Amino acid sequence: MITYILIGTIALLLVYMIVIYNSFIRLTNKVKEAFATMDVFLKKRWDLIPNIVSSVKGYAQHEKEAFENITKLRTGSYDGMTQSDKIETNEKLTAGISKLMVVAESYPDLKANQIFLDLSKQLSKVEDDIAFARKYYNAVVKNMNNAVEMFPSNIIASIFGFKQMKMYEAFQSEREVVSVQI
Repeated sequence: MITYILIGTIALLLVYMIVIYNSFIRLTNKVKEAFATMDVFLKKRWDLIPNIVSSVKGYAQHEKEAFENITKLRTGSYDGMTQSDKIETNEKLTAGISKLMVVAESYPDLKANQIFLDLSKQLSKVEDDIAFARKYYNAVVKNMNNAVEMFPSNIIASIFGFKQMKMYEAFQSEREVVSVQI
């Protein structure tokens, strides 16, 4: 009788481990899918930036630092970056783009330029898409991180090497209060 209870307990533990392991695989794949979706929009913005920089550059020659910072961030291949590198670089690019748009505000002729207006609309659309994708990505990462940290799934996570994932957080410049002067 004890043998049957022991075999039944071991079988239940194995089934439980398999179910938890499969849930980790599902969560890992959801995180990959969420990042891939966000990555499409990040790549669109990545490709749009040189056009915006060159359209602003003609009007604001003395704003060299803003252009250099964005150009420096874009050196190298986007496709060759790791997921963490893409998140970090895009956080910095967001700050650089914000500064670039502030520079553009200082030039009425530029704000009236049709090419710049079209690029600004495209950038605004892509930024909205990134914000929605970031929200979904962070929700999926939160679910993964909860499973990695919470008992008893944390035991299975440590056995099979599942780790916490990095959330896409707001860059410090995005957290600052924007002052509006009228």
